[in-house]
Formats: sequence, C-alpha cells, structure tokens
Amino acid sequence: MDISSLLPQFGSLLEMIAAFVVALSVIVAVHEYGHYIVGRWCGIKADVFSLGFGPVLLSRVDRHGTRWQLAALPFGGYVKFRGDADPASAGKDGAAISELSPSELRQTMHGAPLWARAATVLAGPVFNFILSILIFGAVLMVQGRVAEPLTISALPPLPYEELTLEPGDQVLAIDGQELPAFSEREAFRDMLDALPHERVLPYAVLRAGEETIVRGPYPIPPRVAQLSPKSAAYEIDMEVGDMILAVNGREIAAFDEIKEIVEASEGAPLQLEVWREGEILEFVLAPRRVDEPQPDGGFKTEWRIGIAGGYAFEPATATLGPVQAAGAGVTAMTGVITNSLSGLYHMVTGAISSCNMSGPIGIAQVSGAMASQGVDSFIWFIAVLSTAVGLLNLFPIPVLDGGHLMFYGYEAVRGKPPSDGALRVFMSIGLTLILALMGFALLNDVLC
Repeated sequence: MDISSLLPQFGSLLEMIAAFVVALSVIVAVHEYGHYIVGRWCGIKADVFSLGFGPVLLSRVDRHGTRWQLAALPFGGYVKFRGDADPASAGKDGAAISELSPSELRQTMHGAPLWARAATVLAGPVFNFILSILIFGAVLMVQGRVAEPLTISALPPLPYEELTLEPGDQVLAIDGQELPAFSEREAFRDMLDALPHERVLPYAVLRAGEETIVRGPYPIPPRVAQLSPKSAAYEIDMEVGDMILAVNGREIAAFDEIKEIVEASEGAPLQLEVWREGEILEFVLAPRRVDEPQPDGGFKTEWRIGIAGGYAFEPATATLGPVQAAGAGVTAMTGVITNSLSGLYHMVTGAISSCNMSGPIGIAQVSGAMASQGVDSFIWFIAVLSTAVGLLNLFPIPVLDGGHLMFYGYEAVRGKPPSDGALRVFMSIGLTLILALMGFALLNDVLC
C-alpha cells in the first residue's frame, strides 16, 4: 500500500478532530464561565476554572484567588468551587469546611444561601442558551432578509448558456405568473408550484427603469445548496454547488423532481449525472430512511439522499435590526429545543429510530462536515450544539446541573438538603445513567 494514499484521509481526520475540539471547547468554556461568574456575583468563590481534564498545561491565579488552567484532554471542563470535594461538586470537603469561619463558609457552595446555589448551577445552561441566541441572531443579521421587491443580487454558475437574467434585475413575473411579495410565503410557494418544470423560463423584469423579458433558470433548480453530514450524498463526495442534470437517465429541471424520485425509490440505488464547474460527473447512491420533524411536533419517515435545494439566484437582502435578529435568534433556539424534546420522546416511544441519537463520534463527524462547508455553517452548528448541551444539562439526573437543581428543590420543600449518604447513592445512580447513555450513543455511532 502506498502510504501517501492515506494522507488525505489522515488530514480529514485531523480536521474533524480539530473542528470537534474547537466547537466543544467554546461551548464548555461558555457553560463553565456561566457557573463561575454568577457564582462570583452571588458571593461564592471558585478555586479552579479548568478547560479540559488531566495534566495541566498552562495555569495562572487571578486576583480573586481562582486558578485558571488549560488541561491536556480538551473534552470538557469544570469549575471547582471552594468547599467542593471534587470538580463535579458531588459532595463537600468536610475537613476543609470544618476549619472555615462563618464568613468564609458563606463563600462556599455548601454554606451559601439556597438561592445563590440554585442561580450558580442554573447559570451554566442559561449561558449556553444565551450563546445560541447571540450566534443565531448574528448569523441571521448578517444574512438579512429578502428585500422587497425581489431583486437579483448575484447568479451562481449554472450549466445554461442561454440565460440573460442579470444582477440588478427586479423580477416582476416568471412565465407569466405575477410575482407575489416574498414575505407572503404561501402565495409565493403557490406561484412556484404553478410553474412548468423547465430549465429555462421567461422572466419579466425591470432593468434600468424599463420592463423587458429575459431568460432565467427555474427558480429552485436541482442544485445542491446544503449537504447533510453523514448522508448518502455527503459520503460519495457530492459538494455544495453541484447541479443534478439527470437521475436514472431522466433529465431534471426542478429540485422537487429529485425529491419525488428519491421518495419513490424505496431505497433503490440512483444514478446521478452531475454538473460541477463545467465538468460532468457520474454518481451512484442509495437513499436512506430519515426521520424528519414536522410542524405539528411529530416526525415523518422519508427516503432522503441528504441534499437541500435553494434559489437559482441570490436575492438582494435588507439588514435585520438588533431587536429583529434577537427575536429570530430566540425562535431558532426554541426550535432546536422543541425538535430535540420531540425527537427524544418519539425515540423512547419507538416511533422513530434510536439511531437519531449521536454520540461523540457522530458529533465529531458532523463538526468536521459543517466546518468543511464554511464558517457560517460551522458557527451555526456551534449554536445548535450549545442549545443541546444546555438542554441536556437541565435534565433532572444527578451529576448534571438539573440533578443539583432537583436536590435544591427538595431542600426548598423540606427545609434541609438530602443526607450525604443519600447524595452519594443518587450521584452513583446518575453517573451510571450518564455512562449508560454515553455507551448507547457510542454504540449508535458504530452500528447505525
């Protein structure tokens, strides 16, 4: 075997690991900083803030007495508050606490008021949600919204030589169908559905103040606008920008035609003829069953190859204001939470496959795939993963933040915390559950 043939695969592996470490490090750092800063605001001192586990590579002690450190294993992190027996805050260091004065005891997690402890624990997931909202909002602010009236900003390369549509054209109608406002989603979609599936259509446009007829592409052509990681199309090295000209010898003009063929395939292999930057390529791939979230909160299983379409042109956009962007960020984050909870429920009930749950290998693969598709895609993925981490930590499982909040709820009702013995038992159960969940997810990565 020529070892040089392994270099591209080795390089891709390194890129995947690097992307995963960067994404995880950002999310963990924000999560733990939430615990740290809110704890400090609440009068609780932190002894250690660690990004990573294992041998310490770099460290320094700040003026508050906290040691900030970077450890060798970059797959997590922790904040060890004063009086904690371990980084997981699973118990108290009885010997150390017994020597503290009342004022010093107040600076520990175990001597602070209940409200201060609850706020400190809750801050980690909340900071993850805030990070997601900021990223979603910032990306949507940069992308903007489609300006009215619809105006062509740019045209990507397409394999149609007869096109005369140009940037700057204001679209009035397509194939005689008057163009509704882009914001009127249903009317716009109805107009698209009424168009014939032809590669080139007549566009009525306003150009330099005069109305004229030009030739433009079908608005949503069979062009790959997005590529799903771990999908059939991704694994045969299709790329964003690929134009599918034919499927099983049948010429294609609209993206919906691909969808119809794939859904009717029942998983049978499909032969694709693809145009890429002037070159014609041949691909063979087999659609896979995918559980897709629906607007009503349920899931629908369909055959998919892992590509999404988009418009044949880039429309001119108007910038979103900060308030609009923040609102859009909140909507995007709540959408991730809703879909995650719905997916978990449907997996537990057996309505969808448990293969929808990914472990560290699957998340690392998606990290590398999103990074390879561009900075925007990778940053968006970090926001999605940050929401998932925040949500997971709120589950009422001992060891997780939600487990600590559950104990604080018990303390609020009973007026005293659970006994040390009970805490040890619950922590052992929680740790067992988390390890079992991780093992199950890792098994999914290997078998699914």
